[in-house]
Formats: sequence, structure tokens, C-alpha cells
Amino acid sequence: MPRRCVPSARRACWYIRAFVFDAATPGRGPHGIQGIFVTHAAVPARQRLRGAAGALSAAAAVLASAAHAQAAPPQPAGAGDWNGPLRAPLQLQGTVQLQEGVPPEQAARRPVHLSGQSIEGSQSGPVRVRGNARLRRADALIQADELHYDQASQTATASGQVQIEADSGRYQGSALQLNVQTYQGHFDDVRYQLRESRAHGQARRVDFLDRERYVVHEGDYTTCQRSEYDPDWRPAWRIRARELRLDRVADVGVARGAALEFMGVTVLPVPYLSFPLSDRRKSGLLPPTLGLDSVSGLQYTQPFYWNIAPNRDATLSPTLMARRGIDLGGQFRYLERSFSGELAARYMPSDRLRDRERWSMAARHRHTLHSPLGDIQLGAQLNRVSDNDYWRDFPRSGYGLNERLLPSELNARWQRGDWQLRLRALKWQTLQDADAIILPPYDMLPQLNLRYQPWALGHGLDLHLEFDSTRFRADRDFAAQLTDGQRSYALARLSRPWVAPQGFITPAVQLHASQYRFDAPLSGGLRRHSRALPTYSLDAGLVFERELRWLGRDLLQTLEPRAFYTYTPYRDQSMLPMYDTAELDFTFASIYAPNSFVGHDRIADDNVLTLGLSSRFLGAGDGAELARLSIAQRLRFEDQRVTAPGVAPYTARWSDILLGGAINWSPRWASSGIIQYNLDERRTARYTLTGHYKPGDYRVLSMGYRMKADASKHAELGWQWPLAWWGDAPGQGGRWYSVGRLNYSMRDKKLVDTVVGVEYNGCCWIGRVVVERLQNSARNANTRLLLQLELAGISRINVGSNPLNSLRNHVPYYQEIRPQNLPPASRFSEYGQ
Repeated sequence: MPRRCVPSARRACWYIRAFVFDAATPGRGPHGIQGIFVTHAAVPARQRLRGAAGALSAAAAVLASAAHAQAAPPQPAGAGDWNGPLRAPLQLQGTVQLQEGVPPEQAARRPVHLSGQSIEGSQSGPVRVRGNARLRRADALIQADELHYDQASQTATASGQVQIEADSGRYQGSALQLNVQTYQGHFDDVRYQLRESRAHGQARRVDFLDRERYVVHEGDYTTCQRSEYDPDWRPAWRIRARELRLDRVADVGVARGAALEFMGVTVLPVPYLSFPLSDRRKSGLLPPTLGLDSVSGLQYTQPFYWNIAPNRDATLSPTLMARRGIDLGGQFRYLERSFSGELAARYMPSDRLRDRERWSMAARHRHTLHSPLGDIQLGAQLNRVSDNDYWRDFPRSGYGLNERLLPSELNARWQRGDWQLRLRALKWQTLQDADAIILPPYDMLPQLNLRYQPWALGHGLDLHLEFDSTRFRADRDFAAQLTDGQRSYALARLSRPWVAPQGFITPAVQLHASQYRFDAPLSGGLRRHSRALPTYSLDAGLVFERELRWLGRDLLQTLEPRAFYTYTPYRDQSMLPMYDTAELDFTFASIYAPNSFVGHDRIADDNVLTLGLSSRFLGAGDGAELARLSIAQRLRFEDQRVTAPGVAPYTARWSDILLGGAINWSPRWASSGIIQYNLDERRTARYTLTGHYKPGDYRVLSMGYRMKADASKHAELGWQWPLAWWGDAPGQGGRWYSVGRLNYSMRDKKLVDTVVGVEYNGCCWIGRVVVERLQNSARNANTRLLLQLELAGISRINVGSNPLNSLRNHVPYYQEIRPQNLPPASRFSEYGQ
């Protein structure tokens, strides 16, 4: 470089020179801007070098431009240097955000930049930088009071107030020795913060094994964010360990001689603890669960999670129950390209309360088979328990095993175009209660169903064809009351809907033909029976609209009258078993149905006209429904003689009146209700009224009242509401919440279901305490105490079963409170500060 400044006694000249600090081959000739020295014109380059602030600023500007430019592939030495023009121009690559991490192979080719108030050294030898000393590289920045850099070994030694900014995190300490190429070294008296999880801690010493693995000696780990303005700040929780190994590649932290502290109190001392550094799955012991149950007594569960593969895992959950004994449980899940499923099982060798072994099993499998004729969907479901009392003794069993009717099923389904074929076998296990005997449903062994429903039949017609043949088998314990048999039916339905903005009309005709064959003769010696029944229906409605203004808001009101007529002639069906048939509940959906039964063993001899009227209030601007009011009643022209066994014919000409409505009073207030009123007896047969107030997140009050004449009356109250707070973000900081649901039986004058709890959100942890009392029979109830401590970035520690499941299942509109979720920090946010 030609020098135009002539040094004199009054003037010193400073020059920016470019030298090679090639990480791969140190000591080679000029190869581009890979290092900066500020040299004095009157002093030899290999002697003392002192930096000037102005020259360093200029150097930083040059390097800032070069650091953000992505050059073309490297050229041979001398192809582009300060002695001649560059033969290949720089090429810039656009990016939406700065790249946090730099691949090691790229970082090895990137330059090392040194800057500071005073620099001593040579182009190829050791360099010492003092005063705001900095070493920059593509993947890291080291700042210190004093820094030494050896080009030959690529080792940096720093002292004073040392800080490292890297893609993995930020580290602050008193003394550092680090190889900038291999990232091996050690750091003393360290405070660290990881970028991705924002976890941080402090340690006596940190050993860097490579870019992704560290060993922390006599340190701690927490995700609670430090308060810089509180000199007495301490994390709500932390893992304190004699040795803490962090592996970012395996996403695992391993602590030895560890203890989990909460609010300064050791809650879980363990000699060995393995935990994930993010939300990814990993094998290992999960936090134990302690339970207190009014029936089973004290319970202790120690789950073990096995991450078999990215698409397979298993959880083993042995449980010790003080009053019952040992319960061995496990779950296995799998996910493949064409099939998936899960398997769960529990086994108790000896239940001391029941004096027998107990077990349960649940399985789900879904499989897709590809064929030239179309995909075949296969499914399997298994639900089995050991005895009739299982649902009562273990009411929190998953997979629906706490129900009294447990289905097991194999099915195959094929669909192509307008055709659909289904084959299945269904078997039930019925858990009986001496106080409430259930008539078991029939098993279907097997069922074949074929459907044809063309999308474009032409002329606006809709056609539905269906054929079904099912073999029904009764529970052996009820063989005297039930009859095995084979039922086949064919169903054809043709309709022609006319739909317009002002209304609709849909005439339809249906033919249902069925044949029965019974294994044993029915009363009267009947072994076979056939029937064919047509059904005619006409459904019509009109839509009227008007604009109005109410309470200062423009609205659109509709008036929608509807009439539905259906006729089916009478056929005696009283001799037929009800294999899969039941009477429909009286609702707005069933009152407009052509058959008052669901299933195919009863087709009601309806000659009825249903009249209804609905009105909706819509926002004129956004179309949001503010209110809906409906009324409907059925007029019967003839007696309905087809009924369920033991039910008298329906002779009343007018049915009960159905009244329903839903009103959104405001974005916060809403209510709904449905009333069934018996006009002849001048009394309400049943009604359900509900309402809720939800002014914002984590704030909701819900109320309900349900009544069925001569049967039950229940009042219900549910809530989730903040009690007090210290912060601004609902659900994310220092706030107490009350949550619960009360279900009171006015007939029995007692609470039948009670769930009451409190939650606290401490940003990096959440605490929950829930008391649950649920009725499991007419005379018995089960009470549990559930506690949970959720630590952000670690796991959930439960005392009792997970209280979240209880809150989700029983509290209406419950919204889960989550720890504060901060975005990953960026190494560029403080880069160069």
C-alpha cells in the first residue's frame, strides 16, 4: 500500500494493514481481510503496536461491511488483494433474519478480528490487547479487560471482566482460556445464559468440551429470569449440582450430586438427575407422583419414560398403594408411515381390599392399506378390565376404562368415489352394579355395511342407498331375556331439495326393507320375519328479514317458520328384538326427524306435522349471531302404536312444546336454555339453563340449572378467576387464581360433584392445589387431594394424579395457565455492546 503521510516530530501517521490470520493454515501470505492491525508509520511493524481510536473505528467500519458480505468461492492467492482489483465481485445474499449459528466448517474459514485500546504483537506471533479488548469471529465474540491471542494454537486467554457472546449463549467470568477453533477450554467464576431456553446459572468453573458440550462445576441451573434491579434476587427454583453436564446435541442435561430446590428448600435430593434442555423427549425417570385417595389411601407412582425412537416411546408406571398393594402399569405408542397406535395395560397381582388380582388393558391401532381399488382403512380397539368393580375402584383410568360399557372392535373401511364398504366386529364388556343393573347391548359378530351416495345424480336429486347385514349375539348371562339373530336390511332414500335465499322445500321418499332370522323361536314360535315400510316426508321453511336498530346498533332480524310432515304406515314390530335401537330424546334435532327411533329395529308409524318458528338477530356489519330464539311442537294425527317394549302407545295429539334460545348479550356475557313444557299438565317436564361471563383470559364464571320432573334437580357453578396479582400480564406473572366447579343436587340436598382448587403463576413455575370429590355410585363418593408443581423447562411434579386433567374435564371454559414463554434470545441483541 503506498504511504502518502510523511511522519514528523509533530505528526504521526496511522495505517490500517490487512494480514492473514488463517485458522486452517496460519502464517501464509495475504489472502483477504482476515485480521486488523493498526501500525505507526515511524515504528517497525514487528515492534510495539499501539491502536488509535479513530483508526479502530475506521477498521470496524471496513470489517462490518466485509462481515455481512458473502463472497464468491475462494480464489487462488493473489487473485484479489490490495495490489490489484478483485477479479470476482462480492455477492450479497439476502436473509430475513441474522443467522444465529454458523456451521463449524464455515467458522473454520472465517477470519479472527482483534481490537482494543492498545495492541502489541506481530503478524504471525502472539498478540496482546488491552483496554476494551475484543476478539471477533463469525461464531463468537470475546470481550475482556486484557486478552492474549496465539495465532499458532488459535488460543485466546482473557482476564478481567470477561464475556463470551456465542450462538449457544452468553458467559461472564473472571478468567478464560479458549481455543477459538475447537472451542475447548475453561472459564472461571462464571455466570451463563443459554440462548434457546433462556436458562441460566452460575458456577465455580465451566469446561468447554466443544461447541455443543459443557461441564459446569459446582453450579446451578434455572429458567427463572433474573431481576437486575433486585440485589437480593434468587430464583424460585434451581437445580444445584456438584457437576452439571449440558449436551446441546443430545438435548440433555445430567446433574451429579444434585438437588432440586424450590423457594430455597430442597424438595428432591438426588445423586443423579437427567433432564431435557428443551421440550424434546428423552428417556429417563419422570418426576414421581404422590396421591392421597379416600379409598386406596396413600399412593406413590414412579414413572419411567423410554424414548425408543422418534416414532416410538413407552412409559412404565409402577404404583404402590398403601391399602391395595402394587400396581404395575405401562403404555407403548408407535407411529409409522401407514399405521399408528397405542397400548396401555395395568396389572395388580393382589388387591388387598378386594382379595383378588386386578388388571386392565386398552389398545388402539389404525392402519392404511394401499390397493389398486383404493385405500383400505383398518382399525382395532380393545378395552377390557378384570371385574365389575374396576370402574368404581379406579375411576381415573384412561382410555374410557372408567365406563361401565367397554367396546372392543375390529373394522375395515373402503371408500372409492360414491361407494363405501365397511366390515366390523364389535363386542361389549358390561360392568354391572347391583344397585343399577344394565341390560347389555348386543355384540355385532360381524357387521357388513355397503353405501352408495352419488354426488351428482342430476336434476337436483339426492339419493342414498344402503345395505347392511349383521349377526347379533347377546351376553350369556342374559340369554333368557335376549335373542340372538341375523338382521339384514336395505334402505333407499330419494329427495329433491329446492333451496333459495327466501326459503327451502324438500320432499323425500324412503323405503326400508328388512329380514330377521332368529336362533331360537320367539313367543309364538316365530323364527323369521320380514317387513317393508315406506316413509314420506316434506320439509319446508321460509326466511323473512328486516333491518332494525337496537341500543344504538344496526341489526338484521330473521323470522324463519318451518313445517315438517312425515308419514309411515303401521306395521306390528312388537315381536322384534331391539338389537341396536333406542328411542330418540326429545330435542330440536329429533322433533324434525322422520323416525322417533335411532336404529333399524323400530320404524315409528308416524303421521305427524311439526311446526316451528325461529328468529335470529345478526350484526348488520359482521353477521355475528347475537341471539337465536326457537319454538316447536308436534301435532300427531294418529296414535303412535310402534313403541319400545313396555312403553304404552302415544295417544296425545299435541306433543310437549320445545322452547330454546341463546343470547350473546355482549362479547363477555352469554346465556342459553331449552325448556320442554307439557301443555296438558300445565307444567315443565324438564329444562336446562346455562350462562357464562368471560371478560378476558383466565377469567370466567359459569352457572347452570338442570331439572327433570320427578327425577332430578341440579344447580351448577363453575369459575376460574384471579385473586390477586403483581404484574401486568394475565396468566403470565405472579398471580393467584381460584378455580372450581360445584354440582349440587337439590333433590338429595348435597353436593354430588365438587372440584375446588387454587393456582399460582410465578412466571417460571406454576403451582396447583385441587380437592376433588366425585360420586362413583348412588351411595359412594371418592375424595382426592391433587397437587402439582410445574417448573418451566423441566417437568411437572404431581402429588396425586395430574390436577390439570381434573380441571379440564370438570371446569367449564377452563383455560390452562402456562409458564411465561419467552422467545429464544439472540446473540446479536448485545453483540458489540
